[in-house]
Amino acid sequence: MAQAEFPNPTDPEAPEAAEDSFEALFARLEEVTAQLEAGDVALDRAVALYEEGMTLAQRCQRLLSEAEQRIEQLREAYDGAGAQ
Repeated sequence: MAQAEFPNPTDPEAPEAAEDSFEALFARLEEVTAQLEAGDVALDRAVALYEEGMTLAQRCQRLLSEAEQRIEQLREAYDGAGAQ
C-alpha cells in the first residue's frame, strides 16, 4: 500500500489551512522570535525554530503581497470606473 503524502509544513508554497490567516501566522512568528531571543534553547531546537520562522516570514510576506496586489486592482478598477 502506498504511503499517503502529507504537505510539508515548512514549504512556503504549501496550501494553507483556513486558520493560517496573516494574523495567526504573524502571532506564531512572534512566538518563535521570542523563543529565539530568550537564548535558552538547544542548538538543534534553535535551528528548527529559525527554519520555522523563515517559513512563517515568507508566508506572511506572500499574504501581504497578495493583499497589496488586490488593493491595487481595486484602485485601478475604481479609477477606471470614475473616468468613464
